[in-house]
Amino acid sequence: MIYYITNTAFADVLTSEDEKKYFLILNDKNSDDKIRSNAKNILIERNLRLVAHIAKKYNLKDKDNDDLISIGTIGLIKAIKTYKLDKQVRFVTYASRCIDNEILMHFRARKKYISDLSLNSVVSNNHDGNNEINFENKICNDKINLEDKINFKVEIVKVFDIIKRFLKNREKTIIAMRFGLYNSEEKTQNEIADILGISRSYVSRIEKKALIKINKKLAEYGKLN
Repeated sequence: MIYYITNTAFADVLTSEDEKKYFLILNDKNSDDKIRSNAKNILIERNLRLVAHIAKKYNLKDKDNDDLISIGTIGLIKAIKTYKLDKQVRFVTYASRCIDNEILMHFRARKKYISDLSLNSVVSNNHDGNNEINFENKICNDKINLEDKINFKVEIVKVFDIIKRFLKNREKTIIAMRFGLYNSEEKTQNEIADILGISRSYVSRIEKKALIKINKKLAEYGKLN
């Protein structure tokens, strides 16, 4: 059973005592199948709040949230099936890892996004608005922990989604050539101007306009910094 949740109030989480009780029922091979199935469903339903919480940090746009919750629920079900009470870890911790892994596998499967990623791709401007911060600058920062890196990879997907959905064709072309996207080589504004048969200053204006669009939309998703 896969749970599709849309604007639904989640049931309260189980107490540790009740959680243990339902796991004991679920793992008791001598129990009636219906009783065990009911215990499993309760464990799922009472942990959907956890799924929604984790899915929220991966959300690309509002309409994807239900899909991510459904994908995360698959991870929750796997966690319930494999969790043992004698594990030296709380179920919420164990389930969180399983939910995270399921969602990350989903993103890895989206090859049309992942194959587009480039470490030289622009993310945002610094505070004075002059120097671009690229993916390589950000991801190679030694102070970023694993969770931050995972979240950052999701932000990269957001940037490419913005480029695809909100930039005009010429803006996409110039941004792609300028920052070496889609497995292309980086080009200077002069090189792009020669290729497109326009002035360097015109390339600069289009690039600046496109970056403003990207940063504005990215800010709506939630800033990287």
